[in-house]
Amino acid sequence: MKFEKINIDGILVIEPDIFNDSRGFFYESFNIDKYDMITKTHTFIQDNVSKSQYGTIRGLHYQVGEFAQGKLVSVLVGKIFDVAVDIRFGSPTFGEYFGIELSEGNKKQFWIPPGFAHGFSVLSEEALFTYKCTAMYNKDSERSIIHNDLDLNIDWKVGSKIVSEKDLDANKFSAIEKDFLY
Repeated sequence: MKFEKINIDGILVIEPDIFNDSRGFFYESFNIDKYDMITKTHTFIQDNVSKSQYGTIRGLHYQVGEFAQGKLVSVLVGKIFDVAVDIRFGSPTFGEYFGIELSEGNKKQFWIPPGFAHGFSVLSEEALFTYKCTAMYNKDSERSIIHNDLDLNIDWKVGSKIVSEKDLDANKFSAIEKDFLY
């Protein structure tokens, strides 16, 4: 298993050890001992799954206060472009984002700690996306940043876009509050 730190502090890309044979494949999607880089400071308490069609953009979402979530995300079916935006005021990478393709083929996982807004776009006909969360969903603590914010300039890698009305009403990046300090 390989844990790769990237240029934004706190984010990890995880490549599990995959065992292939004539029957198919096997890998551990989570093991508390092997994921101790995460689990020594965070506990996963909620798992979520979403299914979306090509062009869907979900996000950029985050929660604040006691419901701030870290997320361990992966794709079971299809392919997505997954994005985390640093919203930690005082961070040297504040306002920067990291994007990665996650797919059933590469089986990579992406750890996004609290202090990041998260979103993804669906690059395949459909995608089945799963994520482990470190806090329960709480509607009153949820915040969003508009997916097409010019300050962030994220290339979502899709032509036509399907975005929920809730996400279209999201705030601009410049309007976020200082909910996370580095």
